[in-house]
Amino acid sequence: MNLLNLQDLDLKNKRVLMRVDFNVPLNSLQEITDDTRIQAALPSIQYVLDQGGSLILMSHLGRPKGEDPDLSLKPCAKRLSEILGQEVRLVTLGDDLSVLLPGEVVLLENLRFIGAEKKPEKDPGFAKQLAGLADIYVNDAFGTAHRKHTSTYEVARLFPGKAAAGFLMQKEVEFLSSVIQDPKRPFYAIIGGAKISTKIGVLGALMGKVDGLLICGAMAHTFLKAEGIEIGDSLFEVEAVHQARTILNQGIKTGTFIVLPLDEVVVQQVAEGAKAELVDFQEKGIPTGWKGVDIGPKTLKFYREKLQDAKTVLWNGPAGVFEIAEFSQGTEAIAKILADLSATTIVGGGDSVAALKMLGLSDQMTHISTGGGASLELIEKGTLPGLEALTGSRINIL
Repeated sequence: MNLLNLQDLDLKNKRVLMRVDFNVPLNSLQEITDDTRIQAALPSIQYVLDQGGSLILMSHLGRPKGEDPDLSLKPCAKRLSEILGQEVRLVTLGDDLSVLLPGEVVLLENLRFIGAEKKPEKDPGFAKQLAGLADIYVNDAFGTAHRKHTSTYEVARLFPGKAAAGFLMQKEVEFLSSVIQDPKRPFYAIIGGAKISTKIGVLGALMGKVDGLLICGAMAHTFLKAEGIEIGDSLFEVEAVHQARTILNQGIKTGTFIVLPLDEVVVQQVAEGAKAELVDFQEKGIPTGWKGVDIGPKTLKFYREKLQDAKTVLWNGPAGVFEIAEFSQGTEAIAKILADLSATTIVGGGDSVAALKMLGLSDQMTHISTGGGASLELIEKGTLPGLEALTGSRINIL
């Protein structure tokens, strides 16, 4: 990597503006239910403090439309205070931060309370306001590095020679780069989720890089449709059928075998307790009035057998309607299959990661990405806006 990183900087008595990803889940009482993202930022935070610097942290939380007290970063400031054993004040841009002593930490309130965070063109002065708070900029929020937002892109460009990658950002980019550039083979990718349109680019990029592509989730219905298989009333993207057919043809040209579901659990109503049946695609398609909601046992048996010789596996996206327990069995089974492999396993995407955590299998994966969308875009394009804005960036992993 050519990125400027924390170890390259003299941080003593410097004010550091650090973009972190504290987009944590909260319950109805505004309590954090999973602090993984806060824990992931600790190495960079602690390093700056150990080197005698002070920290101004910034993050977003959720998708607020203006100021929303239910999406305040106050719980994050409280949790970080507990972890560090020192006060972390929650502040706003209007607060006086001129007297920030070495070793002190403050957290700016949810950046998305301000419209110019997501749409920098609304107020170019917002980036200048943020930049004026510090001497050095650090981006340690890999999960948002694919967004060209003020805090991830515009601000970094206002720190010439002083815009660095944090430890988490370095780790993510280095790991994904090594996997894409020189994977141990056979290299398989399991791609699930609902929409092919959001993943068509990465599917195309994976052709020729992976030895096999296992497609599941609702997006598989678009591929099944392209193959002329009846999918009943299953969720699919009619405008993406042509793209799915193109990917299937690419697989033939590049010698990449593509596996679509062999069978599926189907229901008439996508709801808890719904009557379910099993459809074997070798015998028939999904009847009208029924919807596919999870991969079936024949598909899982094939996955288990095919992945036994894997040396590298990338998994992103659920195999079914993961939110409903009865239809999460395929996703959970994939997690268990990967946990039993001796291969390098890389997992990204909220539902995939959630399945691992629920089953207590997270520590059995080689790498769990903190950014599902960012990791896919990095694989697809070889770079990310949040990386391009950093000092010394000549990153392209393709």
